[in-house]
Amino acid sequence: MSSLLTAALQRSEEAESSGALVPLHTQLVASAATKPFVVRQLLSDTPKHLRSAGPKPNPFLPWDPRLEVDRPSPDHALILNKFPVQRGHLLLITQSWQPQAGWLRSLDWAVLAAVERNCPGLWFFNSCGAAGASQPHRHLQLLPRHANEASCPLAENLQAQLAGTEPPWPWRYCLSHRGQAGTDGAAAELEQLYQLHQRELGLGQPSDQVQPLRPYNLLFDRHWFMTVERTQEHWAGFSVNALGYAGCLLVTPESDRAWLQQRGPLALLEAVAAKR
Repeated sequence: MSSLLTAALQRSEEAESSGALVPLHTQLVASAATKPFVVRQLLSDTPKHLRSAGPKPNPFLPWDPRLEVDRPSPDHALILNKFPVQRGHLLLITQSWQPQAGWLRSLDWAVLAAVERNCPGLWFFNSCGAAGASQPHRHLQLLPRHANEASCPLAENLQAQLAGTEPPWPWRYCLSHRGQAGTDGAAAELEQLYQLHQRELGLGQPSDQVQPLRPYNLLFDRHWFMTVERTQEHWAGFSVNALGYAGCLLVTPESDRAWLQQRGPLALLEAVAAKR
């Protein structure tokens, strides 16, 4: 177990005892119609970030010190997700204001690569509300994984797509192989893939636009990097963020489970992504 994950789990216990951390209680929904997706039903009250409400206060200015795990740079902090489904769910936030809808910077990638070297896992980013972001302050998210543990339910499918043994999905996205994870070249590779995908999807470039032109999700682990162009967050009562494209869905009281059973998870993801 990495030292960072150990620290995150220890801080999780302390934060839950103090009331700063509010884990969400869920149960698996067993269904052959949704495999290989992992579908969980929310048993706790729906957290406020999943409700349709007005403007919310910024929880990161300042962040709750009881949730802080590390400060990997003078500009970033690693804190716990206040409402986790998985214990140890981390947020890499900027210590000062940076917009979630703006371009990710070289510094963001450098700090992320350093964190990744210590703690492997699934990284994801929701560019704005239409892509599933709950807050406008910049935050990238990490679900830590143990060595040799699959990063997400669709990791095998994504590897097969890269190998050319499975067909691509019917929405607008880019998927690339990573070869520099854990090395001194990791940050540069991540930034290059990020900008390459933005160009290929027509989302713009930092030199030409103030911010990306349309919503998108990022998902990546040590082996692959994916960008999905989005059009909306909700469909059939489901709130879909980047984790949907990793194979993880959350059923809330508003979700139309019958629709999901009848149409399947891929139809849900296609409904909220940009068309090819």
